[in-house]
Amino acid sequence: MKLNLIFILGMGALLFSCAPKLENSSDHKAPMAKQVSMKEGLSKAYFASGCFWCVEAIYESVRGVEESISGYSGGHTKNPTYESSNTGTTGHAEAVEIHYDPDVVSFETLVDVYFGSQNVTQLNGQGNDRGPQYRSIIFYQSDEQKKIIDNKIAGLNKELAPEKVAAEVMKFEKFWVGEDYHQDYEKLHPNQGYIRAVSVPRLKRFQAKFPHLIKQDAH
Repeated sequence: MKLNLIFILGMGALLFSCAPKLENSSDHKAPMAKQVSMKEGLSKAYFASGCFWCVEAIYESVRGVEESISGYSGGHTKNPTYESSNTGTTGHAEAVEIHYDPDVVSFETLVDVYFGSQNVTQLNGQGNDRGPQYRSIIFYQSDEQKKIIDNKIAGLNKELAPEKVAAEVMKFEKFWVGEDYHQDYEKLHPNQGYIRAVSVPRLKRFQAKFPHLIKQDAH
């Protein structure tokens, strides 16, 4: 009985992790759903917080965010792929590139979204998505951004004591755009098991917490 329970729990973790087998091979041939080129007047920001399917959907629901792209960052290898990053040996984490209008939403608010949409004390993962490829990293591109991040973490650490924020703070170097079939995954695969069990509930929790930041047409 005990072994059966362990097997069931293990299968549940596999089914509801961000690395299941895609439901059919046509997913690999899906057209690119996003335009990587950025509109004039927009800025970029980079975040890693568990499965990029979840993080992409969260940021795309925020007013002032024009685009969110799934990919990889924070590692030491060139041209990382989904398969290579999932070995945990490339140093890369699943990350998102955010294109946002700084006249509508500030970098500081994007940082609030980041910390407000995850388990900030979980090390090397979110939920059942565990491993260095799912670790939380918040990237900065200037001293001003680093100061904003450091101040937010200091405040959270006071609230959470004796626990601490697990996210790494890292200077941004390079973002590698992910495979086509990962882009807009939550939007294009609403009935996929992980999306229904993990991604959508995580999105809804965030939206309930920050209703003033959500686009009117966000699902």
